[in-house]
Amino acid sequence: MPKTAIVPPGTGKPLAPYVPGILADGILYVSGTLPLDAEAQVVHHGDAAAQTRHVLETIKGVVETAGGTLDDITFNHIFLKDWADYAAINGVYAEYFPGEKPARYCIQCGLVKPEALVEIASVAHLGTATGA
Repeated sequence: MPKTAIVPPGTGKPLAPYVPGILADGILYVSGTLPLDAEAQVVHHGDAAAQTRHVLETIKGVVETAGGTLDDITFNHIFLKDWADYAAINGVYAEYFPGEKPARYCIQCGLVKPEALVEIASVAHLGTATGA
């Protein structure tokens, strides 16, 4: 099965051996996305809402590079460091998915960067989009 790596312009070096997204048969798999800058440093320390916004903007960039929109996202995997941030994360999440919501799950866990409060991975169905 042919697959295409999706790497938006300006993407920093990943923390591990992965790419931001893979497009295969019209389905885009977006890697777990942390609130990182181009130098792989966590941004917006202590602010779960700002970190969530950063993560969703990064995911939006991957989806748009592949030829889609956030409306194409069908499933999100949400990982949060502390349940105390759940409301803040959901507040921002609702801004990015105002209409019909994707399916999702949310779990509390440790994240690869201790300063990160949220990580999100997504699946989008783009149909015949081919990516950039």
